[in-house]
Amino acid sequence: MFIGHFALGLGAKRAAPAVSLGTLFLACQLADLLWPTFLLLGIEVVKVQPGDTAVTPLTFVSYPYSHSLVALLIWGVVLGAAYVLIRRSRVAAGVVIGALVLSHWILDVLTHRPDMPVTIGGSARLGLDLWDSLPATVAIELLLFALGVGVYARFTEARDRRGKFGFWGLVGFLAAVYFVNLFGPPPPSATAVAWGAQALWLLVVWGYWVDRHRQVRTRDA
Repeated sequence: MFIGHFALGLGAKRAAPAVSLGTLFLACQLADLLWPTFLLLGIEVVKVQPGDTAVTPLTFVSYPYSHSLVALLIWGVVLGAAYVLIRRSRVAAGVVIGALVLSHWILDVLTHRPDMPVTIGGSARLGLDLWDSLPATVAIELLLFALGVGVYARFTEARDRRGKFGFWGLVGFLAAVYFVNLFGPPPPSATAVAWGAQALWLLVVWGYWVDRHRQVRTRDA
C-alpha cells in the first residue's frame, strides 16, 4: 500500500490539529522510511520478481525491524513519546502519532501476501493478499486516499496561494507516483529500490511545507 498510508496521515489532522502534516506523514510512513536504509545496510532483504503479485514486482524476503508488529509498536512508542517530550505537547498527540506508526502494519497486512512479520525474530507471518487483485487494490486505496484528502481539505484552509496550490500539487503528485508505480516498468535491482525509496523523505518535507501555509478552519476548531 502507498497512498493508503498517506490517506491516514491526511485524515489524522482532524484528530491532532496541532501536529504538522509532515509529522503525520513521518508517522504513517515510518516503516517505509526506515526500510530502504535497512536494505542498504543489508539488515533486511527484498527481491525484484516481476509478476510475483498482480500489483508489485517486489518480493519481501525479510523486514522484521521496519515492518513487524512488535517493531512498529516500539517505533510508535518512541516516536510518539519523542514528539510529546520535544514539543511539550499533549499526550493525545503522541497517541495519534504512535497509532499512525502502527497503522502501517495493519494496512500492509490487508494488502500483502502472508509475509508481514509479527515479531522481530519469530516465523509468524500474516497477510490477506489484496495484491492478488489489481482492481480491488486500486479501488480500496483510491477510496482511502479520497477520504483522507477530503478530511484534510475540509478541516484546514490555505493561508495563502502556497497553501492552496502546494496542497493540491501534493495530492496530484502522490496520485501520479502511485499510478507510475503500478503501471511503470519494474525497478532494475533491489539496490535501485532502496535508493528510490529514500525519496519518501521529500514527501515528509513537502508535508511540513504545506502545513505551514494552511490553518485549521475556525468553524471546526
